[in-house]
This record gives sequence, C-alpha cells and structure tokens, in this order.
Amino acid sequence: MELPVIWFILITVLWTGYFVLEGFDFGVGMLLPILSRGHAPQEADRRRRVMLTTIGPVWDGNEVWVLTAGGATFAAFPHWYATLFSGFYLPLFLILAALIVRNLGFEYRHKRDEAHWKQRWDLAIIIGSFLPALLWGVAFANIVNGVPLEPLPGATAPYDAAPYVEYTGTLFTLLNPLALLGGLTTLGLFLTHGAMYLALKTEGDIRADARAFAWKSGLVTAVVAIVFLVWTNLNTGNALSWVLSVLAAATLVVGLLAVRAGREGVAFTGTFVTIALAVWALFAALFPDVMPSSIDPAYNLTAANAASSTLTLQIMTAAALLFTPIVLAYQGWTYWVFRKRIGTHHLAEGHAADVRSEQHEQH
Repeated sequence: MELPVIWFILITVLWTGYFVLEGFDFGVGMLLPILSRGHAPQEADRRRRVMLTTIGPVWDGNEVWVLTAGGATFAAFPHWYATLFSGFYLPLFLILAALIVRNLGFEYRHKRDEAHWKQRWDLAIIIGSFLPALLWGVAFANIVNGVPLEPLPGATAPYDAAPYVEYTGTLFTLLNPLALLGGLTTLGLFLTHGAMYLALKTEGDIRADARAFAWKSGLVTAVVAIVFLVWTNLNTGNALSWVLSVLAAATLVVGLLAVRAGREGVAFTGTFVTIALAVWALFAALFPDVMPSSIDPAYNLTAANAASSTLTLQIMTAAALLFTPIVLAYQGWTYWVFRKRIGTHHLAEGHAADVRSEQHEQH
C-alpha cells in the first residue's frame, strides 16, 4: 500500500476518534439547558454540575484528536490543508473561536458562586458546543460532495499538481442544502450521543431524563442521517460507502432500541459505532480524492497529487508507530479511572469544587 493511501486512512482514524469522543462532549454541552429545564435554580445548577463533571476529566484529551488530525493533514497533505483552510477560513475560524469560548466556560464556571456568572459561562459552553457540532457537518459535507476548485491564473493543463488549483466559492457557496443537512446530521448525532453518555454516566433523575431524550432525539436524527447519507452516496458514493452507511443506520437503530430497554452501555456503544461508521462512509465516498472540484474532475485534489514527499511520509509513519500506542494507552487509562456513575449527591458544596475535583472525589 502506498504511503499517501496509508496516511489517508490514518487521517480518517484521527477524525473518527475526534468525532466519537468529542462528539459526546458537544452533546453534553448542548444538553445543559435541556436536562435542567423545569427545575428550581439551585437544583438546575446541581444538574448542570453533574453533567459537566461527567466530561470534566476527559474533554481536553478528546480535543487533542482534532489538533492531531489537523497537524497530520498539514504534514501529510499540505496542498489539501492549504486549499481547505483558505476556502473554509470563516467556518473554521468560527469553530476555533467556539472551542476557545467553550473551554473557557469549563475552566471558569466554578470560579465564582454567583448565578449570573455561572449562567454566562453556561451560555459559552452551550454555544461553544452547538456551533462546532453543526459546522463540522457542513464542512465535511462540502469536502465529500465537492466545492468550486479552479486552476490558478496562468496554470496550464494537465492539472496534476495540487498548487495549480484554488477555492473560488464564497461562504454562501458552503451553505448549500446538502451541506446544511450534513450539519443537522452531526448536530443530531452528537446530541443523541451526549444523551447516551449521560445515561451511562449518571444516576437518578438525570439518568432517566437523558435516556428519554436520547430516544426522542435519536428517532429524529435517524431520519435526517439516512437522508443525508443516501443523498451523499448518490452523488459520489461507491460500494464500500454504501455498505458502511447501511451499517451506520443499523447500529443507530440498535442503540435506540437498547436505550429504550434501559441498556445504556449497549446504547452508547451503538451511537459510538454509528458515528465511526458514518465517518468511514464519508471518507470512503471521498477517496481517492481529498477535495473534489464541483466544476471539473480534472481539478480534483487527490491523495496522490496533494501528498508530501515520500521522505516526509516515512518520517511521519515512524513517529506515528512510536507515539500513537502511548497516547491511546494513556487516554484509555483515563477513561478507566473515571468510569463510575455520578449523581447530585456526589457534588461538593461551594464554588471551589470544580468538575475535575468533584469527579476525583467521587472516584
């Protein structure tokens, strides 16, 4: 297997890790106002603290996956990276700003005990979870289905080297119906995934409420996701992407049936596998391109013409073989340490107890 193909697969794995792990973080953040609605202010705050505590020890580790995916894309496929970040500059900037604001919310919410202080940072977490959950789907739907790529002025055929093309659309080009449907798909999947995670990680009323919400949101998400995947596969799919899409739909149904039956572990595994299969289906539909042109296939960026030199890919492969097992082992250990369920009775009193210390005390 050629090195560009290997690195295309590795980047697929990195994005899969990001979406299946950070996906439930986004879901938990978006669920803060939903699962605390209808309760007295003090009880609503305690519920939100429980929800944030479930992701307290892991959210920053989950976020590392996107940094690694971005860095790997820059090193392995620099022309893909350059075209993507120039053409998708504003959406990617909005995602970055949302992640920064969200992370500040995690770190600063507990610093003071005033209700207004907490409400402002809760809003930062909610918006900072909603925007990436929506915009990542918009971005990947455009990447897979093609965007306007044209030769740079003065370039001549054949366009077999990536520097000869550039993105010629606008922000509104990216906000097409299929891309927006892709955004709603990731939004719904992450929301359902987060509810499954809370049902798995909490006790008492929050557990029951999360399970009930996961069932409802999952039904809506299943319809949206099926329409999006069918539409995408009709545009640019192949046998492998169709098979993976069907499997993704099947595992989502399994997850919904499991949460309906109160089997949270199977339910969370169902949405976990569903998101992974959906990501694989999109990358399978994309290959051998990394960024197809909606104007002319001759202008497509492919894994071959967008890749770095062979020496660069060899060095990267050696580094990945060395460090990837270490990172996976450490992150797996973190999840094992903080594996227990929590409830409002586990919370420490006062604003000095942040989500990490509360989870540590419970452990």
